[in-house]
Amino acid sequence: MNDPIYETVITTVAPEGRVHVAPMGVRYVGEQVVLMPFKPSTTLANVLATRHAVLNLVTDTRVFAGCVTGRRNWPTVAAECIVGQRLVCALGHVELELAGHVDDAQRPVLRLARVHAATHAPFIGLNRAQAAVVEGAVLVSRLHMLPMDKIESEMKYLQIAIDKTAAAPEHEAWAWLCEAVQAHRAKATTP
Repeated sequence: MNDPIYETVITTVAPEGRVHVAPMGVRYVGEQVVLMPFKPSTTLANVLATRHAVLNLVTDTRVFAGCVTGRRNWPTVAAECIVGQRLVCALGHVELELAGHVDDAQRPVLRLARVHAATHAPFIGLNRAQAAVVEGAVLVSRLHMLPMDKIESEMKYLQIAIDKTAAAPEHEAWAWLCEAVQAHRAKATTP
């Protein structure tokens, strides 16, 4: 059986102060949060340099879709106990400090200890369109690795949830993802 992976958004800060926002699946192991970013990765470089990250819990799926389509400028505010930034739209956040690092040629393992957690708004649940946007964002992040027919068939299936349950934010996020798939398809078919 696999360890569950939870889709979150990680914010890190470069040593010179530039904020980086990245959707990332995390594992919870006891009180620690485990990240396994692919190399090369800005998140990995920032955590190794500063030893800190913030895990953001969001339901605004535009953040997921935006990050994988080049829209990474999301409003942030200072973290409370570490040098870092959290997303303004986060329902809650956890401030993290690097506790251990196992290097790997493809996916190093970062074990992060919880320093501080806060709740900013209630979680009222996810609708199917939000889940579809997150899945679509995962597909777009793997455009370079997956066959086009697989991407198109999965996007077509996810479109059902968008059509039935999406509000304006999910429609906007979905449009960004569809544009990215169309651009990838056009680039692949251009001689």
